[in-house]
Amino acid sequence: MTIRGAQKMVDNWILTTGIRYFSPLTNMAVLAEEVGEARIMARRYGDQSFKDGESDAALADELADVMWVVMALANQSGIDLADAFRKNIDKKDCRDSERHRNNPKLYN
Repeated sequence: MTIRGAQKMVDNWILTTGIRYFSPLTNMAVLAEEVGEARIMARRYGDQSFKDGESDAALADELADVMWVVMALANQSGIDLADAFRKNIDKKDCRDSERHRNNPKLYN
């Protein structure tokens, strides 16, 4: 599956099963909510422990939820995420080509 293909799948689902897109502001709130569910990371890698009935098996699903909302926002905004991501990588290659290698904090 490509990023472009995934965006089309999200668009098709929203326009058929979901009826219509939520407003961009609502989708931003949904994105914040989905990212906030990353509590699994705090439990798996951080200092928190899992509550009774919780497991880290849901991490993949939570990350997919984040991708879904990002794709919905991109669709609403007319953004081709595949193109935007390529440009973002190019920017990082140019801007950060030596930055991290020269950061002594990353070697401790």
